[in-house]
Amino acid sequence: MPIRIVLAEDHYLVREGVRRLLEAEPGVEVVAACGDLASLFVAVERESPDVVVTDVRMPPAHADEGIQAARRLRQTKPDLGVVVLSQYANPSYALALLDTGSAGRAYLLKERVHDPGQLVEAIRAVSEGGSLIDPKVVEGLVAERARATTSPLNDLTARERDVLRKMAEGRNNAAIAADLVVTERSVEKVINSIFMKLGLTWEPAVHKRVKAVILYLAESDLLSATAGASPEPANPRPRGRR
Repeated sequence: MPIRIVLAEDHYLVREGVRRLLEAEPGVEVVAACGDLASLFVAVERESPDVVVTDVRMPPAHADEGIQAARRLRQTKPDLGVVVLSQYANPSYALALLDTGSAGRAYLLKERVHDPGQLVEAIRAVSEGGSLIDPKVVEGLVAERARATTSPLNDLTARERDVLRKMAEGRNNAAIAADLVVTERSVEKVINSIFMKLGLTWEPAVHKRVKAVILYLAESDLLSATAGASPEPANPRPRGRR
């Protein structure tokens, strides 16, 4: 059976574009498309989808409605997967999405929609209870964390950094092994070494270790200094345009 999706995006052209891209992909079905937070909740109750794909900012306030939806749905429909699409590479949104748990949650930059395969990968991941964070957000966290002269990241080898990024992107051991052309046993050894160097407790569940790694990477001086500030677009648009 196809994965049933409710799509939420207030910009009509973007909404219809994403809808058409998804409808062209096998194994997924868009059962409803809506333009604001209230209609999203109505559609979820009416359609009982497997996954919600939502913009991070929508009416009524154009703030963090996608995150609000994910939080509420965690309480009301804990098995429902949520993919948040955003133009913001700032990690604070991704961290907010993980506040209530990372199982069945994905944070993907809108630029990835140009490759429908990446969006469908995220949809499949959350439908199975997994999680995924956009690689660009992960790379930014790794780079920022590594700038600190006292960061344990500086002790990681190049291979350990590669595995760390893939872990934070939601890859399981088999997928990491395939990507790096090594054995799963080798990946397990590298992960043990990473967690030992970073002082993280071993956690075999993929979605839990994603959260552990992301939260660790977020603990940089820069993020601490800007805590509470509203995330800004990675590529701000001129005023008057959205």
